[in-house]
Amino acid sequence: MKKILDRRIKMIWDFRGPGAANTAQHYQKHLEEFIVIEELKFDITGVKHFSETHSITYMVVAEFEMGEVRDILKPHRGEVYLDDT
Repeated sequence: MKKILDRRIKMIWDFRGPGAANTAQHYQKHLEEFIVIEELKFDITGVKHFSETHSITYMVVAEFEMGEVRDILKPHRGEVYLDDT
């Protein structure tokens, strides 16, 4: 059984409007840089496009890193990360 603090948390930023896709892709680059600079445990990021006017960027962090990263980057929401999401 996994310990609770071993969970991976998917931090999500929503982008809306006609430039959502481009903004989400650009923001992903900043998240990748942040992961390297802060030496985070995981290097998982991604972008998903839901429509022409709604895209998200996400980054996966270890649960023990979540509080500090959340306070710095202020994601819009989060969820437990599963490999198939």
